[in-house]
Amino acid sequence: MPRPRRCSGWSRYALTFGLTLVAAGRLGDAVGRRRMFLFALGGFILFSAAAGAAPSIGLLVAARLAQGIASGSLAPQNSALIQQMFTGAERGRAFGFFGATIGIATAVGPVVGGLILAVASWRWIFYVNVPIGLAALVLAARLLPRPPRSRRGARGQLDPVGVLLLGGGVLAAMLPLVQAEAGGLRTLWWLFPGGAALLGAFAWWETRAVRRGRQPLLDPHLLTGTPGYAGGIALGTVYFVGFSGIWLVLALYFQEGLGWSPLHSGLAVTPFSAGSAAAAVVAGRLVDRFGRRLTVLGLVTVVVGLVSTAVILRYAPAWAVAPALLIGGVGSGLVISPNVTMTLRNVPVRMAGAAGGALQTGQRVGAAVGTALLPGLYYVVLATTHRNSVAVMVAVCSAAAAVAVALLIAGAEWRADRRRPAPEPNPDLRAHAASG
Repeated sequence: MPRPRRCSGWSRYALTFGLTLVAAGRLGDAVGRRRMFLFALGGFILFSAAAGAAPSIGLLVAARLAQGIASGSLAPQNSALIQQMFTGAERGRAFGFFGATIGIATAVGPVVGGLILAVASWRWIFYVNVPIGLAALVLAARLLPRPPRSRRGARGQLDPVGVLLLGGGVLAAMLPLVQAEAGGLRTLWWLFPGGAALLGAFAWWETRAVRRGRQPLLDPHLLTGTPGYAGGIALGTVYFVGFSGIWLVLALYFQEGLGWSPLHSGLAVTPFSAGSAAAAVVAGRLVDRFGRRLTVLGLVTVVVGLVSTAVILRYAPAWAVAPALLIGGVGSGLVISPNVTMTLRNVPVRMAGAAGGALQTGQRVGAAVGTALLPGLYYVVLATTHRNSVAVMVAVCSAAAAVAVALLIAGAEWRADRRRPAPEPNPDLRAHAASG
């Protein structure tokens, strides 16, 4: 069987991942986050093994789609469980460690992937998830809190119409983007207005559900009446346009422009991930004290790191880019986890799953935009100038521009926070601290 194309597999996985987030978060709120976490993690392990063992391209595609659904069902439970189990400064530290874990995984992943491709079959890219996932499943079953007996029979109402409307809107927005390499922006552009119409219908339906006393998939009050939530989603979405887009651009430059191996390319971007992991731990301890000032500082640092990266790649040897990537990574560690903490801090715990899913959906849409537009820009500049160093400089500077827009949003949120009165203790925090 021919080796699968990396971008095609990523796009299918990213699509089902993004479609699942809000509905899975709401389902976790309704039936229990511990239960959803264990179920989704078990599914991810199963489908990873199925992808590795797939005897044909068709079965590999199906396994990747299912793997994306399982991963999308798992992700919102993470932030919701942190909301549920921690309060105050402890919550910020928990999100900091969570961000550090992601940073470490981001640093290790490309290197391990390059090693696997160098010494073994591509199937082990999927098989490696199985022992790690099984260990995580055992630990989660032992450590995650069970809901009190008084809540084990409780069930929330689900919103199937809301699920369909939101899913259709997100699908229409993301499909042309994740298929950009195959001409999706040119052939599927008509999905964008359809997606906007579906999202508008979703907003109307959710408002109607609240007026009628029903439980919506995503309560509109989260966006209109929860301080910091709408701004945090906007910040995360715009930031991920630049943050996610640069990785494919750098991989294209290192591997196609300079002829480096996947392993060498993965090692080259490790300073960014290492800096992000280290800074996320520190940020978790500081976010309760400094709030949005921390994300403002982080975004300024990311812009400096990316612009420095672009200049170095244009005018200096590629190996000299490590310090600039490290600076950008440190800044990123001060952005992602603190933004999650600040965005969700006023969200009632009973809505934490759906709220976290919506935040991550925004990030996935931003990532889809970035990974479609920035590599496309790289190739346009390359075709015009025939110089890889010029193409990578323009693309990375464009990523820095997206981060600068996120900086403007963070500045506006910082000013708004200074005008708001100190929030009163949320009664949901203690009432739901042990619930699942």
